[in-house]
Amino acid sequence: MKVDIRELGQFNHLASQGAERAARSLSQLTGVQMDVEVTDVSLVTENVLAETFTGQSFVGVELGLEGGLEGETVLAFERERAMKLQDLLLQATGSSDELAQSSVTELGNIMIGGFIDGWANHLGKAINMTPPKYTEAVGPRILPDQAIEAAKNHGVFLFESKLEAMDVDLDFSIYMLPEYRQFVDLLSGTDQGNQIPVNRLSAFEDLAKEGAGNAAGQIGMMTGLDTDVDISRLRFVPLEGVPRQVGDDRFVGVVFELKGMPSGYLVVLFDEASAKTVASSMMPGGSSDEAGIGTMTEGAIKELGNIMTSGFIDGWANVLGTSIEHTPPNFVHDMGSAIMSPVVGKLGKQQDYAFVIDSTIEIDGHQGRCDIYALPNERELARALSALPAQT
Repeated sequence: MKVDIRELGQFNHLASQGAERAARSLSQLTGVQMDVEVTDVSLVTENVLAETFTGQSFVGVELGLEGGLEGETVLAFERERAMKLQDLLLQATGSSDELAQSSVTELGNIMIGGFIDGWANHLGKAINMTPPKYTEAVGPRILPDQAIEAAKNHGVFLFESKLEAMDVDLDFSIYMLPEYRQFVDLLSGTDQGNQIPVNRLSAFEDLAKEGAGNAAGQIGMMTGLDTDVDISRLRFVPLEGVPRQVGDDRFVGVVFELKGMPSGYLVVLFDEASAKTVASSMMPGGSSDEAGIGTMTEGAIKELGNIMTSGFIDGWANVLGTSIEHTPPNFVHDMGSAIMSPVVGKLGKQQDYAFVIDSTIEIDGHQGRCDIYALPNERELARALSALPAQT
């Protein structure tokens, strides 16, 4: 079974449009201006679902899909956020607690409907929704049983849209999980040059994790310190949305241009606190008295980024049987959107998507978060992924 990565991008775009309609519906119901922060999609396993949802208490609205697209979907709120939303609905409607819960259910129906309408129009087929059901659960049990079972067997496509309020501390995610096999059929497309065997998408995530292991080993050899680089998830995001996703917080990192198969760019970004933490752990004595982000931190981050990037692409090249080289690290310290916009601009005419590798690095017990943005040439990536060994 193959998927066309452009079709996957199209469905991601439709999900973003659905999230925007959902945000407008929520704004009208509560009187609070909502905005869509980001929408992404990933093919996730049972372990990733557990990592994403474990340890949190959720309130959700679940409904089924029938017709042109089948499956189950859920609008999930962290319980704390759900209570805040119910308070807003109470204030806006003067309802009782029972009616507020009913309002949350109807809200889920309206918001998820915004997603489905766009997908139905794209497919030219009717998609019917079963009546919404209010649910409460801890961890992954907030998700439909069918989705959990699919994740065990072959993975499941997870669409996540993050919404946030402009003036109120309220943000949450909408999770959509279409039925796997039918959705793969919809993603088959017609462009052979962009088609990838669907099981290679999860294989690419395995490569990312292998690259993280390579990077951790090299950092440990250089510093003599216990090092671990953990990959939690590989996400597929619209290229044009990358600067917005990174946002206007200030980041420290490095940008590399990749040359070979596949070519493109790889960007490693740390928030400022994480950059200071991991840089200090690499210095003699495990600490630094340098104020702010100075030359010592810059040097450490450049060296760290260089090692991490080499670890990733060496693993990819070994498996693919290709050669991939990268330029020297270009150090960056700026707002995230300002860092990513020029990179996106160089690729924007050629492709529509990027991969974001969520990762955490720990050196000698000091932990920092970093995001790795892999922006490969999409046709070269399709050829590279198709060349990966078949998974059983």
